[in-house]
Amino acid sequence: MFGLGKSHTNSLRMDAPQPTSLLDIGAQNVIGKPLDRYEGPLKVSGRALYSAEYVFPDMAYGVLVGARRGAGRVVSIDAEAVTSLPGVIDVVTDFKTFIRNPGQGGETEAPTQGVEEIVYFGQVIAIVLAESYEAARDAAIRLPVEYEEAAGRFDFAAHKHETDVPPENNTPAHFGQGDLDQAMAEAAFTVDASFTTPSQNSAAMEPHASVAMWDEDRLTLYGSYQIPTKDAMQLADALGVGKDQVRIVSHFVGGGFGSKLGIAPETTAAAIAAKRLGRPVKAVMLRQQVFDATVRRSNTEQRIRLAADAHGRLIGIGHETLTSNLPGEDYFEPAGIGTHFLYPGEHRLITHDQVRLNLVLSGSMRAPGEAVGMLALETAMDMLAEQMAIDPVELRRRNEPLLDPEKNVPYSSRSLRECLDLGAQTFGWDARETRPAQRREGEWLIGMGMAAAARSNLLQSEEAKVRIEPSGRAVIETAMTDIGTGTYSVLSQIAGELLGLDPRSVDVRLGDSDMPASGGSGGSWGACGSGSAVYLACEELRRQLAKTLGVEPGAMTLKDGLAIAQNKSMPLAELVGDGIEAMGAISPGKQKDAVTQASYGAHFAEVAVNAVTGEVRVRRMLGVFAAGRILNEKTARSQCLGGMTFGIGAALTEELLHDGRTGKLVNRDLAEYHIPVNADVPQLEVLFVAERDQHSNPLHAKGLGELGISGAGAAITNAIYNACGVRVRDYPLTLDKILPGLPDL
Repeated sequence: MFGLGKSHTNSLRMDAPQPTSLLDIGAQNVIGKPLDRYEGPLKVSGRALYSAEYVFPDMAYGVLVGARRGAGRVVSIDAEAVTSLPGVIDVVTDFKTFIRNPGQGGETEAPTQGVEEIVYFGQVIAIVLAESYEAARDAAIRLPVEYEEAAGRFDFAAHKHETDVPPENNTPAHFGQGDLDQAMAEAAFTVDASFTTPSQNSAAMEPHASVAMWDEDRLTLYGSYQIPTKDAMQLADALGVGKDQVRIVSHFVGGGFGSKLGIAPETTAAAIAAKRLGRPVKAVMLRQQVFDATVRRSNTEQRIRLAADAHGRLIGIGHETLTSNLPGEDYFEPAGIGTHFLYPGEHRLITHDQVRLNLVLSGSMRAPGEAVGMLALETAMDMLAEQMAIDPVELRRRNEPLLDPEKNVPYSSRSLRECLDLGAQTFGWDARETRPAQRREGEWLIGMGMAAAARSNLLQSEEAKVRIEPSGRAVIETAMTDIGTGTYSVLSQIAGELLGLDPRSVDVRLGDSDMPASGGSGGSWGACGSGSAVYLACEELRRQLAKTLGVEPGAMTLKDGLAIAQNKSMPLAELVGDGIEAMGAISPGKQKDAVTQASYGAHFAEVAVNAVTGEVRVRRMLGVFAAGRILNEKTARSQCLGGMTFGIGAALTEELLHDGRTGKLVNRDLAEYHIPVNADVPQLEVLFVAERDQHSNPLHAKGLGELGISGAGAAITNAIYNACGVRVRDYPLTLDKILPGLPDL
């Protein structure tokens, strides 16, 4: 027996495959099971505190003020005009420290600071502080601001020929291989079509919120953020203080979808105001401000070219994209990211060019790149299949590459064909009419469509601490967050499996930048990265337990809180004495480039199109996915259902509208920005193909959260065409775009 001493760290750099996994030999039998959410009882009982729900003594309330011009600068703000109002404390206009727009999540430095120059309508320029929220809001509305207006760039169409090449953003902005023009000229079948997608908003249920309080020179900020480790570094840089002087706490996040990857304007505003007042400050964005001043998914204009031989094998593929963002911003929507590896073709051209506009920041939104890129690519594949008079599923089967067509390396695992086959069989694809507008039920034209799904698999550096306490319970600590994805549940299952504990005997503590560093929730890397760190910590604990028992780790079984070896069993509580702990750490390595890692899937949809009005109703959808080991079937299915719902929105309803004169968002709330509601979403079905990926991590799992949206909208688009013969390439497919082309039946 031994007591709690110095933590041992078990580190792994993914330089080589991990052919064996301890999850395959665990005796607890909880991995993959559809267990209920670990934190579910807290959420349904209202005991899970979200950022806006923290209340501290002597707390002041802050309401942000956004610019009422789309371009120009602030000349003056008349704070005295509102500070005399009842309950108003102060108006803070710290231009040099306020951030102009949110961070993107991966940075350790603050995003652009200094807001005297106005570059988009709604840009935060001040925070009004009062004794109550209502008083602060009233004063914020009344606050007089004088501007010097400047000419802005608000119209994408007017400026789309004025582009620049953005710097590399995980994928090259421009890639060329072979001669695509020659391939198009020599091909037996070709498609050359343009597609447009509008700006979109993440529209998370929980608005951005921060509660800031200082203890002498150390700031604690309760914020709704996805990556506390990096976000604390950004905030420290913005405030000009040391990294150890900022702590961000984000235990529960009510959705983020990329909009909460980096700190947003209310974060710095609350922190500055709290320091100035010497008391806690709560700043919660109004719903309209979330739309105005966080991030949007960029609109895109995409040109897809496909060149196929007589057998339907692609010999050339082109994906050229125009996106938009603010001047000086590096980020671009990587619409062609999936096109790099999804299909073969020795002649390739994939480009991204940026149009600079005075519109709210363009940033990461769920499945950046694939979500909109596959709306275009997978619709173009349907067009090619029709031209060749072959089944769309069969076309994709014929275009299964053996190696990555650009890197000439193998795939870590690729079960797209299995997803296609299982999906077609389960959905009843063989009943689909091959010619459009052949099936009618009263006023409704019925059709089926499908699309492939693909999403790159990423790994971030992650750390986690796991402790077995004298009681025999385990405790996990990591700065990783749970944004509704099931992190609490998955980590408790991994530790439970490896330590032989019921997951209810595992305490999971997340979302605190003072805890072991994490890459946080984003890019579908969360569960696999933080789960691997927990795995490695538990592996070290198993070694310590085996050493105490005097056996090799492989000769020991951990189950139901007991350590079993040499025909003897002992409770963990007795074995660990004062407790034992270990750190786990994982980081990317050579496997990132040695193989191409991605998750795959196939979407199938059936829609009804009203022959009189053009209204579209999605009647049923099936998604079949392969993402390595599924760690919790229930939370994994939930992620896919959410992604498919996003796909319905992208196909049919979601569109941010900007006033062409000022750049102001016209539909800036959940009443006018039309996300799918219950009546829009049919019963969705999700299936998983059994798979393991030893190249990804020791869990043999891959990213899943963003796979569900990739290709989902294209399956609906293709089903609409099959139903009524109208091919719309301007998203979303609202009835006004469908109606003029409806057949005269």
